[in-house]
Amino acid sequence: MSKSEASALRGLMDFLQASPTAFHAVEHLRQMLLKEGFTELPESSRWNLKPGASYFTTRNGSSILAFRIGNKLAEPGFTLTASHSDSPCFKIKENAELRVRDRYVQLNTEGYGGMICSTWLDRPLGVAGRVLVRSKTQAGERYETRLLNFDRDLVLIPNVAIHMNRKINDGFTFNKQIDMVPLFGSGKLEKGAFRRMVAKQAGVEEADLLGSDLYLYNRMAPTIWGAEEEFISAPCLDDLECAYGSLQGFLRGKQEKSIQVWCCFDNEEVGSGTKQGADSTMLEDVLRRIAGALGFDEEDYRCMVARSFMLSCDNAHAVHPNHPEKTDATNCTYMNEGIVIKSHAGQKYTSDAVSVALFRGVCEKAGVPVQFFANRSDEMGGSTLGNIAMAHVSMNTVDLGLPQLAMHSSYETAGVKDLTYLEDACAAFYSTHFVSNGQGGFTVE
Repeated sequence: MSKSEASALRGLMDFLQASPTAFHAVEHLRQMLLKEGFTELPESSRWNLKPGASYFTTRNGSSILAFRIGNKLAEPGFTLTASHSDSPCFKIKENAELRVRDRYVQLNTEGYGGMICSTWLDRPLGVAGRVLVRSKTQAGERYETRLLNFDRDLVLIPNVAIHMNRKINDGFTFNKQIDMVPLFGSGKLEKGAFRRMVAKQAGVEEADLLGSDLYLYNRMAPTIWGAEEEFISAPCLDDLECAYGSLQGFLRGKQEKSIQVWCCFDNEEVGSGTKQGADSTMLEDVLRRIAGALGFDEEDYRCMVARSFMLSCDNAHAVHPNHPEKTDATNCTYMNEGIVIKSHAGQKYTSDAVSVALFRGVCEKAGVPVQFFANRSDEMGGSTLGNIAMAHVSMNTVDLGLPQLAMHSSYETAGVKDLTYLEDACAAFYSTHFVSNGQGGFTVE
């Protein structure tokens, strides 16, 4: 492992440990941007933008978009990357406590996204998220968001002993209402103990705790392992690895003739159809506001979008050592062998000949290897945020990611070299100006 790879991985591992939920991830990303001199723009205020300056905005505390404006915007376009902040997990319901025969107290949960249920069993779990609290001021009542993290082994989802479930190794369907409910404490706990614990952690009276979005998370720390330390395993690699790596590339790259935009949306794992998801107005709202604040009219904005290019960054499937038959024979990928370009004939991935060619050219200049992924033709694969976002703001887009194993497990695995490949490719991408010649032709500067 090179020094640059080790440094990149240390940054990623620190970020992952600080980001048990999408809210914590976005706050950590927000602090990184502030440290780099970016100015925060609330969506509820007017924006006064200047060429050469850098800004960011957030929505719902779980999605964040940053942008940097060039100084030579004669015929500008947008260069963008997009990733997502959320991962499959379990959300705690509002009325959280369940009692079993007056001997146990459980927390009532529901699944968020498509997780591998078995990976959540028999491991210590923490609880984190946000709460809405009320306080009184001279002007009236004030409601504010506070991030919470019970950074300790708080709950656990126990397996049923094999003596009571003889078919567990023969294929078993987990019922999320029954099998995936975490144990919180003994029956000696007074009713409402969890809510009181949350209020205390938030520093408010229980009556002033008015709302919550709290989730279970895997507390196992990220680790680097393997015969030559060639693998990294951690929670939430899908997709915080891409969020972090694309941001590092964004901070390194610069192009004065364009407007560089970095996006991290929430709710990709549940379809993106929320006010803060890729299927919302957020991207279009921000791009239109940038154009308007810089003095461009509606026709200018449409031209800017037509000149634009986006990288949709979401991790990809590596060939599984136990099941190589699960992937296509020739369009398959391996960890530590480069960035994955994902394609799908039905456009679940947005890559096409134009976007693939442009991105391959960027990677060649950066010295970054690329690989290609397509699903087996007899298997339905997943989807991501690129094609969803492009239904609102249409531009050339390529879907890419980093190869990993055990996607949607509570503990995933990737290659140590690939993060640096992504950072280098994104830095080169943001340093490139794409000029459309029409009919699918581009000049790259």
